[in-house]
Amino acid sequence: MSVLTLLSAVVVITLEQLAQWHYGPAGLFGLILLAVGARARNATCSSAGGVLLAITVAGPALH
Repeated sequence: MSVLTLLSAVVVITLEQLAQWHYGPAGLFGLILLAVGARARNATCSSAGGVLLAITVAGPALH
């Protein structure tokens, strides 16, 4: 296993845990959608994940 692959796996797991801790299941689902869409080169999936993350992050500021 190369160092780059290991490092990217650690970063992804850390981001997922941070999103779940801070933003709950909606943030985790948005992050997963964004990552899967980017990896599969699917614009619809990555856009949906990005919008969900943006709504989740901006939600407290909008109230």
